[in-house]
Amino acid sequence: MYQATIDLTDCKYLMELHERIKKGLNLEDGYGRNWSAFWDEINRNIKCGFITVKGSETVSKELESSVEKMHEILERNKQSWAHSDCPFDYEFVD
Repeated sequence: MYQATIDLTDCKYLMELHERIKKGLNLEDGYGRNWSAFWDEINRNIKCGFITVKGSETVSKELESSVEKMHEILERNKQSWAHSDCPFDYEFVD
């Protein structure tokens, strides 16, 4: 089972957030650094897995809506794989 951690502790900028996603999920350099690319990566490549997101409460105010978007995408992926033999799940911890 795939497991990964995305650490957003004290993240201040959107591109920094996507760099942390890239690092945490061990994505290739071709990662598009946008929400469509994030959806594509997790929906295509992470069905049987668990992602932990750390530090979301410490991001800059400007990134709060981005953290919300990340949560929405992770939840959509969870629902997408809910009835498979190998489901996906995630958690936000602070």
